[in-house]
Amino acid sequence: MNKTRVILNVAIAAVVFFMWIRMFLSEGGVLAGSGFSSMKYFTVLSNQLEGIACVVWLASARKGGGKASAGAETFKYVACVAVMVTFCVVALFLGPIYGYRFLYQGSNLWFHLLIPLAALFEAVFLAGLRYTKRDNCLAMLPALCYGTFYLINVLVNGKGEWPDTNDWYGFLNWGWGFGFLIFAGIAFTSWMLGLILREGARIKK
Repeated sequence: MNKTRVILNVAIAAVVFFMWIRMFLSEGGVLAGSGFSSMKYFTVLSNQLEGIACVVWLASARKGGGKASAGAETFKYVACVAVMVTFCVVALFLGPIYGYRFLYQGSNLWFHLLIPLAALFEAVFLAGLRYTKRDNCLAMLPALCYGTFYLINVLVNGKGEWPDTNDWYGFLNWGWGFGFLIFAGIAFTSWMLGLILREGARIKK
């Protein structure tokens, strides 16, 4: 069993759930929330997915005598792409709007930056796998599912007004057409990130 990878997975899982509990109990502010309202954000959900994937991988590796199952490895890959989507959306889209100082503080420093980079390091340098095109397509599912929920929620319940808006990311500020375009771009970004991870892991070999 790769001890470095085990330590990294334990650390990621512990940090993810500790930081979410911290947010749950006390935090608020820009793109953060207290209580269960924090779970409306893709940032929180993608990091929780990564944390769960770490726990699944650790259990599978232990059961397999040091080698995790193919399903556990694919789950890790999908979760890594999800948190890298968070990283890219914050760095390229939300950061210029809300300001990086607000988006890289408290729990969001870990959720927006450090956990995604740790997951990226593991996927490329420690996993030792050649991810497939099927895995690449599966990596799009978290963003597609979240985008579908987000748009349907606004359609059914209305956009609302700040701070009680259902468009908490402001993706529909420029209209539905642009909102759909943003989510299509995020889905494409998921696919591209999956491809980059596949190629990065292949070149690393």
